[in-house]
Amino acid sequence: MKVSENTNIQLPLRNLISIIIAVAVAVWAYFGIIERLNTIETNGKLMITDVDENTEFRIKWPRGEMGSLPADSEQYLLIENTLVEVEKLTKRVDGMMNNKVNIERLIKDVDKLSTQLEVLKDKVRLNGNGTH
Repeated sequence: MKVSENTNIQLPLRNLISIIIAVAVAVWAYFGIIERLNTIETNGKLMITDVDENTEFRIKWPRGEMGSLPADSEQYLLIENTLVEVEKLTKRVDGMMNNKVNIERLIKDVDKLSTQLEVLKDKVRLNGNGTH
């Protein structure tokens, strides 16, 4: 059998159309499979990147190597301010610790002076009554 450019093939039109449709479906299916494989490969690469970033975040975040959230920064400022206020109040309370002792001492002194004052009043009354 010799095949050349001028070789004629007799084929029913229905068979020719069937072959063309079969080739078209095969090409369509091939490119569909290739497209699906590309999509899966791309998703796989994205997942690997996400897992790597997650691993890095999981390790570095607790160590403070990735910064902090704005809410965390605000909380740290509030805690620092609260600590300053507590230190001021502690100094004030420490300064007032001796006040109780001083007040008790002053009460005793006032009672003693009141007693002495009454004694002096009695003496003045007695001197005043005896001289008139």
